[in-house]
Amino acid sequence: MFIHITGASGSGTSTLSSALAAELGIAHFEADDYYWLPTTPPFTSKRDRSERLSSLVADLQAKQSAVVAGSVVDWGQEIENAFDLVVFLYVDAEVRIERLKKREIERFGSVNPSFLEWASQYDEGPLEGRSLAKHRAWLQARSCPVVELHGNLSVAERVAAILREAPNPSFKRTRLRRSA
Repeated sequence: MFIHITGASGSGTSTLSSALAAELGIAHFEADDYYWLPTTPPFTSKRDRSERLSSLVADLQAKQSAVVAGSVVDWGQEIENAFDLVVFLYVDAEVRIERLKKREIERFGSVNPSFLEWASQYDEGPLEGRSLAKHRAWLQARSCPVVELHGNLSVAERVAAILREAPNPSFKRTRLRRSA
C-alpha cells in the first residue's frame, strides 16, 4: 500500500506521515528530500523534475508499502497516480503560520519572511502556485480514495481516521512502474 499525505506547508504532513508509517511498520519518505538539492542553507536549489520523479519511483519500487509526505503535484503521472490512498490535511492559516514560525526558529534560529509570506498565501493563492485551489483540482483528478482531514486534530486522531478509511493493507500496488 502506498499512501500520500499532502496539504499546505505547516498542516502536519511530515508529522502525520512519520507517525502513520511507524504505526503500520512501513517506510516513510519526504517529497522535499527529492524536490530540493542538498544545499547550505537548505531549500534553495530545486532538483530536476525527471531526477526527483525517477528517484522517488525507484525508492517506492524497492518497498511493498510506504507513506510519502508533502506535495507531488505536477511531478508526473507515474508518481501522482501511484497511491492507493491520498490524505489531504487542511488546517486554518493562523495555526499553520504559527507552526511554521516555531519550526523555522527551531531549525534555523530565525524565520524567513519570504517563506512565511509564500506559505500564508496558500488559501487564496493562484492556481499555478502551491495553493488550496491547485490541491483541490489535483485531488479531484485522483482515481484512488481521498480522505480529507480538516482542523487542528491530534496526530493520534488523524492516524485513527486514516486507519478507518484505508483500503485493505495487504493490497499490492501494480501501477507503479519504472519508465523505460
